[in-house]
Amino acid sequence: MTKKISQKDINDAVWKACDTFRGSIDPSIYKDYVLTMLFVKYLSDVHDDKYETYLTKYNGDNERAERAMKHERFVVPEHSHFNYLFEHRNELNIGELIDIGLEDLVEANRDKLYSEDGAGIFQNINFNSSVLGDTKDKNTRLKNLLLDFNKDTLDLRPSHLEGTDIIGGAYMFLIENFASDAGKKAGEFFTPKEVSTLIAKLTKSKPGSRICDPTCGSASLLIKAGEEVGSDNFSLYGQEANGSTWALAVMNMFLHGFDKATIRWGDTIRNPKLKEGDALMKFDTVVANPPFSLDKWGKVEDKEGEKTVISWDPETDQYNRFWRGTPPKSKGDWAFISHMIETAYEGHGKVGVVVPHGVLFRGASEGKIRQKTIEENILEAVIGLPANLFFGTGIPAAILIFNRGKVANTNVLFIDSSKQYESAKNQNRLRSTDIDHIVETYRNFNEGKLQAGIVEDKFSYVATFEEIQENDFNLNIPRYVDTFEEEAEVDIAAVQKEIEKLEGELKIVQAEMDTYLNELMQ
Repeated sequence: MTKKISQKDINDAVWKACDTFRGSIDPSIYKDYVLTMLFVKYLSDVHDDKYETYLTKYNGDNERAERAMKHERFVVPEHSHFNYLFEHRNELNIGELIDIGLEDLVEANRDKLYSEDGAGIFQNINFNSSVLGDTKDKNTRLKNLLLDFNKDTLDLRPSHLEGTDIIGGAYMFLIENFASDAGKKAGEFFTPKEVSTLIAKLTKSKPGSRICDPTCGSASLLIKAGEEVGSDNFSLYGQEANGSTWALAVMNMFLHGFDKATIRWGDTIRNPKLKEGDALMKFDTVVANPPFSLDKWGKVEDKEGEKTVISWDPETDQYNRFWRGTPPKSKGDWAFISHMIETAYEGHGKVGVVVPHGVLFRGASEGKIRQKTIEENILEAVIGLPANLFFGTGIPAAILIFNRGKVANTNVLFIDSSKQYESAKNQNRLRSTDIDHIVETYRNFNEGKLQAGIVEDKFSYVATFEEIQENDFNLNIPRYVDTFEEEAEVDIAAVQKEIEKLEGELKIVQAEMDTYLNELMQ
């Protein structure tokens, strides 16, 4: 029996496939080509695996096997199949052939690969683009990409794989590695897996939950939140503003087997797409790592001749998401938080959101919104994270947990985990022990086991509403968790002696230098 292909085999093979582009094209661009090709190869191999199963079942009757294939997860037209593209790898118009294959693949699976607005998932990718170089270079790159994906180590037929989640694992592996290569742009599409795991555990959803990420990127955080449920009984919803990243999220869902996930394309603040009738859809759990302090997130002014027409204004938001106050136009953090709170079920909905520290203490309109959420008694925890955890920014961030079912407990848990991490070459990383430490402290608080005051020295503190009120609703973590390290006591007498000794040595050196200078001047 042939050896089954492992997660490492596939990870190594797909990462090798990226050599085709390295050094000549930015990773934030070429990731889309590699990930799309992985998706096409996966659908093609699954198709072949199923077809062989049906052929065996129907004793080689091609017609019956073809008929059965029409009811499978995906229909793969002949010229959309990876093998067809591979056989035509030397054609001068190979880029065009791939694009046609993708277009027909989407057409054949409209219900899965089109958004409700009529956008196909491949509409933002063009294999015939000059981004890939002039015709000769482009054709060479595409041929090499097809050759790389044709290797035995990338045989993605389920019957040849060690486990069902290997493809999803390879996709996540690629995205994570692209993120570390892509620098500044990486934060737009990926949340480090340790941070995703932490948020998923802090907001752990019950079976039957609706889980949403309104700024889902490539959906890694959303998938982690689903996997944390511990059963298959949950539904996933997401929205993403960037068209290419939205397509990655849709593919990511299929590669993880979440065929019923709903991922919409559009700006969550100006044009929320997850709705039931005219109202915003509500969720049991809402998690997100929104863009930090997004500028120009708000009012949209369009010029019509001499007139300026406002096509969207947070002040008149039809869903009334900003009733606590309108965030400043140069900082969209509280706009995303407000949206998340409003889309969590009243009475039990949970929100876990990554924020820059400024959200905890900035004044003006942000201060007023923050005060309202604390007075509403929905803020449950403020967790400070180590610096340099995120791709593209070295600044430390925090996680806010809101709980719309907090009820009697008006206290807020503060955790400072900024010193608990593993230092890695490019960026810091949360270890599983660091994640467990935070989660256990939070769960004890959530279950009412922690009293007000210091819980663990220099790590966690439970603040009362009155304490936060006295601090003018400022949530800056050092106001609550004292991490001050006392300096070692200084032995004045010993220091005095050391100074006298050094002064004596200095006099000798100066006398020697005077001697040398006199000799030089004679």
